[in-house]
Amino acid sequence: MSMAETSENPVRPAPQTGTARYTGEVVYIYAFDIAYDTARRPMTRLLGQAVEHFSMDANRRSPRQLSFHRPEMVRLPVLERVGPHGPVPIQRTIKFLSIGAISITVRVPFAVPHLQDLIAFHDLQFSDGSLQDHVYQLAHEVVVELKGRLQSPHPHWMEEEAYTVFCIAAPIWTASDRPTTALHWFQAHRRQVAALLAQELEIERLSQQETDESTSRHLSYYEDDLVVIDWDAALLIDDPSAFDETLHILELANLQLTELEAYDRLLDDALERSYRDLSRDPLRPRRDILRELREIRIDMARFNDELSNTTKFFGDWHLARIHEQITTRLHLAEWHRTIEGKLRILNDLYQILKHDQANRWMVILEATIVLLFIIDLVILFMGLQ
Repeated sequence: MSMAETSENPVRPAPQTGTARYTGEVVYIYAFDIAYDTARRPMTRLLGQAVEHFSMDANRRSPRQLSFHRPEMVRLPVLERVGPHGPVPIQRTIKFLSIGAISITVRVPFAVPHLQDLIAFHDLQFSDGSLQDHVYQLAHEVVVELKGRLQSPHPHWMEEEAYTVFCIAAPIWTASDRPTTALHWFQAHRRQVAALLAQELEIERLSQQETDESTSRHLSYYEDDLVVIDWDAALLIDDPSAFDETLHILELANLQLTELEAYDRLLDDALERSYRDLSRDPLRPRRDILRELREIRIDMARFNDELSNTTKFFGDWHLARIHEQITTRLHLAEWHRTIEGKLRILNDLYQILKHDQANRWMVILEATIVLLFIIDLVILFMGLQ
């Protein structure tokens, strides 16, 4: 929310004593790597809904040329389900990225008197099944409808990466019904926040070390906003109108992790096949191995380029800081280094095979020259007879 908007919007009134003190929504983010690549053609409808491009407005100081990735997305109709505290409407959004990945977000509103009441939302169960089962079914429907656009669909695409964000509407109120800053509230409730992120019901037993570790990565821009980032969950305090921009950054990082894990498995399979093929008869032709290694090197270069394009949103410096924190927490840099190391091994194998192929051709050429020389000598000797 901009400074101008802050002065125009009145402060949310304090909740009455005995009522829900924390209101907001829990946002569940599921990322699936469903295909090796996708067809590059526009999509107009998905699951009966119109496709649009994601957009968000910068509400903090940022450069004029604000740029970020805008994936295709659809908003599905609201569903009514019975959750931990009664009937709730759930909102579902699907984002589709050209690198062969989809992200499904489910938003469930809440109003609870105590922060620990949100722990029950981690593994959300409805009266007709779990949220995870519902998301799997939805992902299956998306894969079936996108079948004609997917190139080399992954057979094990249901290995999802999940992330949960607890979004609390600002401002925060104290027990005496007075507004307080987000950082002041955070320092007073740090152990409860750590227990929420770690899904720990025995809050009093949580050690100070675990509390500090789980909540070590936190950022604040205004007095009434805060984001605390852990490895599979985060706490966000902000005006509800500003939730989306932070959620988008967390969603992109979760998608990056999913894609890096998928391509790490792909490289493992490629290395295993290469080692197996190279251990066979050394006289066997290496054309197929060379072709596969060459294709993988090209595809990895394309993948790195497209994956980098998904984070071209760094016009907003605060969002860039959030992205830096979530990528550090998810160890994305380590994933990149692991993949780069395996790519170097594949490149070494490719160079060895190319060198081996060149040596074979040199031996063949030398043998041909020697054979021609012998034939020439034989013809010359027979001519002298």
